[in-house]
Amino acid sequence: MQKENNLPLKKPLKILKLFRQHPWLYIMCVPGVVYFILFRYVPMWGILIGFKDYNIYRGFGASPWVGMKHFIRFFSSPNFATLMINTLVLTLYSILFAFPAPIVLALFLNELRADRFKRIIQTMIYVPHFVSWVIVASISFMLLNTMGPINGLINSLGGKSVAFLTELGTFRPIIIIQTIWKECGWGTIVFLAALSNVDVEQYEAAIVDGAGRLRQVWHITLPAIRSTIVILLILRMGSVLDNGFDQIFLMSNAGNRLASDVLETFTYREGIINGFFSYTTAIGLFKSVIGMILILGSNKLAKIAGESGIF
Repeated sequence: MQKENNLPLKKPLKILKLFRQHPWLYIMCVPGVVYFILFRYVPMWGILIGFKDYNIYRGFGASPWVGMKHFIRFFSSPNFATLMINTLVLTLYSILFAFPAPIVLALFLNELRADRFKRIIQTMIYVPHFVSWVIVASISFMLLNTMGPINGLINSLGGKSVAFLTELGTFRPIIIIQTIWKECGWGTIVFLAALSNVDVEQYEAAIVDGAGRLRQVWHITLPAIRSTIVILLILRMGSVLDNGFDQIFLMSNAGNRLASDVLETFTYREGIINGFFSYTTAIGLFKSVIGMILILGSNKLAKIAGESGIF
């Protein structure tokens, strides 16, 4: 009985022992823990606004409860179908084209044997990540407007100018190309780090067995980064309904509104401009719940497939 009574004390004592062994490691964690508490957990209290008719003059406590009113309003809105289709189509394009791009680029970089040339290429492809979306949008406007160099080339080849910036059919490809150009190089860092742990002897053994470059990539390189790909894909599923407000907002206009109006731009318009705080809080909560469900589901599927998952 004495041993059973002491069992609950073992865990706190173990934590205290670990803290004494590595005090500075735990002290270094304090800023990160404080950040997440202040800017991630405390703001969760604001979710309750989605269940109220929030009025900034009456305050949070005095605003009346309305239950699921704002959720029902959103789901029954004539804009709901268009917003969801635009958001999900952009996300699908991103997963199909933008997500694999860093993987392919990392595989190519891994095949380079000249270290100096490899470092130069890596530096060049990292730079776009540090360019703001405002600059990216400005470059796109300069290149793609009707008087720009791309239309000039089309005209010189005998074609007609294309209104790339206002056409519905060109909006999504432009967004994906921008995303790949800006983030592809930066995304290779994780995959190159995973590839650095591959045992060189495996490649040597494959060469002895007569395997070419493609077979080495398929049987050695890709399996080495498979777990990393799965983890990043699971994390990406959590932001399925997020397309990046800055980029979409800067590239949207009256001409492409039917394709560019996504949940984030709609939330900005209804919440910040029109002042429907409760309504847009409900939309944000809806997005968060869908993201959580997809993360849990994809993590479960990853474990069924034999991967470790993220938890």
